[in-house]
Amino acid sequence: MSRPVRLGRVRRGLAATVTLAVASMSLTACFEESSPHDAVRDFLVGWQSEDYDLAAGRTDGDRATVRKALSDAKAELDAASFRFKIKSITRAGDQTRADFHAEVDLGENNPLWGYDGVLPLHLVNGLWKVRWSPSVLHPQLKDGQRFAVSTDPKPRESVVDRNNNPLQSPQFLYVVGVTPSQLGDQAEEVVEQLSAITLFAQDRLLSRIRSSPPKQFVPLANFGAKRYRDVKDRLEKIPQLITRPQRQPVAPDDPKDIVGKVSELTPETEQKLGGPQRAGDSYGQSGLQRAYQDYLTGSTQTRVVILDLKTDNEVAQLKEWPGRKNVPVHTTIDSAKQRAADAAVAQTETSALVAVDRLTGQILAVGTNGLNQEKDALAGKFPAGTAFSIVAADALINAGMKTKQKLACPAERTVGGARFVTASQVAGTSPTFKDNFAKGCVTALASLARRVDAADLKKSAEALGIGQDWRLPLKSFSGSLPALASDADKARAIAGQNVEVSPLSMALVAGAIASGTWRPPVLVTDPKAPDSSTETVSVKPPQPVAVEPKVRTALTAMMLAGATGSPAQAGRGQVYGVTAAGDQEKRMGWFVGWQGDVAIAVLAKNYDPAAVAGDFFSGLRDAK
Repeated sequence: MSRPVRLGRVRRGLAATVTLAVASMSLTACFEESSPHDAVRDFLVGWQSEDYDLAAGRTDGDRATVRKALSDAKAELDAASFRFKIKSITRAGDQTRADFHAEVDLGENNPLWGYDGVLPLHLVNGLWKVRWSPSVLHPQLKDGQRFAVSTDPKPRESVVDRNNNPLQSPQFLYVVGVTPSQLGDQAEEVVEQLSAITLFAQDRLLSRIRSSPPKQFVPLANFGAKRYRDVKDRLEKIPQLITRPQRQPVAPDDPKDIVGKVSELTPETEQKLGGPQRAGDSYGQSGLQRAYQDYLTGSTQTRVVILDLKTDNEVAQLKEWPGRKNVPVHTTIDSAKQRAADAAVAQTETSALVAVDRLTGQILAVGTNGLNQEKDALAGKFPAGTAFSIVAADALINAGMKTKQKLACPAERTVGGARFVTASQVAGTSPTFKDNFAKGCVTALASLARRVDAADLKKSAEALGIGQDWRLPLKSFSGSLPALASDADKARAIAGQNVEVSPLSMALVAGAIASGTWRPPVLVTDPKAPDSSTETVSVKPPQPVAVEPKVRTALTAMMLAGATGSPAQAGRGQVYGVTAAGDQEKRMGWFVGWQGDVAIAVLAKNYDPAAVAGDFFSGLRDAK
């Protein structure tokens, strides 16, 4: 991975020093007697170490001319370092030829350029000298010519939904640069003024100008719309500057936190990112824009060329690197379902809704109000409350519990020393396990702790993805279940009091019951993995886990009962789900369920989560 400009060049300089020391030792050790080898050694070592006087003294050219040519070559290539390796030295009478390999670090996130060169030598007054001509620098370089590095950064690509529609709107970025041939002798003055505005180092701006073809527009900095308005008057006082507005897909649409924000490139972000960024690029600050920064910006096309000094026209291309093509990021977001999610949470003060495809685990929508879509909906750590009874029911039914078994729902109950209180007593003289599940009776559910082993609870939790090692390219949380050392611990787990989950992890639980198979979540289908520079490391996702058929049949009926008559179902067709207490102190509640192929989890504060779910399902119906 390439490094930022300033830091990268410093490190490369150190590497070149180490290489130089090795080269000097090896060359000196090989050739102890005065010979053509001395001239070859001193010339290449002087060139590599920027001791141009040493190198010039080993040629038959004018010292000042040679010194300037070597110095100019470094500036024209904007090279961080040169390294050389002697391939062979062939002597024929008083004529000698040295073949060498050069490796030029073009710096500023550009690749290494390697080429083979030739040093012709002859005797001058009894001393071996390099026969000077521009071809010494490169076999194709001639009098009246110079090197240049031509670059072509590409505009940012889009983050798109499952139908390839952009999830951001175009917005102007303002790219500021110069055409070197129009600067005359004012390049340093322009750079000084621009540096005062942008804080980019003057030497880097100047070297970028001097290494570029004089007729080519050279981007030096870019600005977002707000920043540009703030500095526009100062920029206009530098008449040599050229401003080019570029429409780029940077203003995020919903889900905004998932898509992420984009800003202009600054010295600080260059240092932070390290990738193939150059002036004119944009910087992903958050979300998928940040996680896939290098894919969305690609890498700059770079060419090393030879120019005619009189016309500034290109006469030869020595090397080309097309760069990695920038590509869009394809997500699983369904924009119609996203709009339905946004509308459903809009009426609440604090809520989150995550919708997934029950058959694939693909994330279809992430809607929040008063919460962050990434930090809370995908990665939040919230008490599961009685929503965890779905997981507990999996373990209990596998252990032989019948859904029709009678189960009292007292107002209070103590299990293993842990006290439970319910606000949702089940009516009737003989409620069943199914009834208590549907109504979320905490005291009834907690009483079942002695009916199931801790290992079985843990096994069911893992089978339904809780605590599994699945990851997204963004922050996410799969849930956590503590060690269950007693009946009290198990009772608290069944009631979800010591279990933490995210809305995403619970949506996946609903999807597992709906489809019969738990699947890990998917948010991005292409590229397959985020940038290696991000904190999130791509890991192999866990395998799908089938739900025991008898458990699925029982839970489907239980969740149908849980949704029947609730705001989630009223007049909206067949809905499955459970409305559950979450963090009672913070008055947070859950709805976890599904309709058709869409499984959801809703977390809401001071608002009925089932009503949010119902509005979402209505929005899906209206969108058809």
